[in-house]
Amino acid sequence: MLLPLLAVVAGLVLLVWSAERFVDGAASTSRRLGVSPLLVGMLVIGFGTSAPELMVSSLAAGQGNPGLALGNGYGSNIANIGLILGLMAVISPLAVHSGVIRRELPILVAVTFLSALLMWGGVIGRLEGSLLLVLLAAMIGFSIWHARRSGPDPLADETEESLQAHPMSLRSGVTWTVVGLLLLVLSSRVLVWGAVEIAVGFGVSDLIIGLTIVAVGTSLPELASSFSALRKGEHDLVVGNVVGSNLFNTLGVVGLAAVIHPIEAGSEVLMRDWTLMTVMTLLMTVFAIGWRGRPGRINRLEGAMLLSLFIGYTVFMVQLVLRSAGSL
Repeated sequence: MLLPLLAVVAGLVLLVWSAERFVDGAASTSRRLGVSPLLVGMLVIGFGTSAPELMVSSLAAGQGNPGLALGNGYGSNIANIGLILGLMAVISPLAVHSGVIRRELPILVAVTFLSALLMWGGVIGRLEGSLLLVLLAAMIGFSIWHARRSGPDPLADETEESLQAHPMSLRSGVTWTVVGLLLLVLSSRVLVWGAVEIAVGFGVSDLIIGLTIVAVGTSLPELASSFSALRKGEHDLVVGNVVGSNLFNTLGVVGLAAVIHPIEAGSEVLMRDWTLMTVMTLLMTVFAIGWRGRPGRINRLEGAMLLSLFIGYTVFMVQLVLRSAGSL
């Protein structure tokens, strides 16, 4: 059991480091090639921080462990909202000014409910996975079209400031993109192997390991980028990272994994994990958009509420693992 634990720790450390290099390199390269700051913030940074989830889930599905892929996708969504957004709001209330984020939040709610319909029969098959990928492609296409037609947006301004704070040449950007991607693949392989071995050793499903250890680990790049943005007062970038990442997880990560290998989704996923993910998504949407004239803002109390939901869920899942290990 020691070797798998070391593999998970080493895999996570390398995964976080390589993901940061990949996102920084891809964002800088995109900007150097003339991509607008708004698209860099929406797609490259927002979706790029989900590269660890995509790599881990794809490899897990390809190796016959689709439960790990599903747990990673949904567990990361829960961690993004509860751990990252909740913790950031507790540290400093988050004001949401970006119209892009307010437009994407209802889309995230819609695709979250769609995901329940797709797993209603107990399996997310290749057809359902293909539908999720088509929706992701359509959303990316719409985002590009809208970004070209829209006016100034706070998310674009914050993205431009972030890129100017850490300038890279085109050559450096391309180099770090390639190096980061290669190391993402390597670290994902190490992490998946260790996670599967731990699941076998503790006698729990790979779904549970995906929802806990792997989900939190692959969310660490979002946590790091959110801390960095928060220090600079870039609140829209913090919220945008979470919204973009969760959209990509729900559509791209789960969709690609299902295309590679159909995913069994038992009733406990729908009743436990999906339900909590949906409640947290709805709360985030209401807080960030605002209501009855209240401006979009996630205050400390609301952040503490999201963080408490995540902590309670994590404690419950750890208890499941310990009970399974005790019954061996």
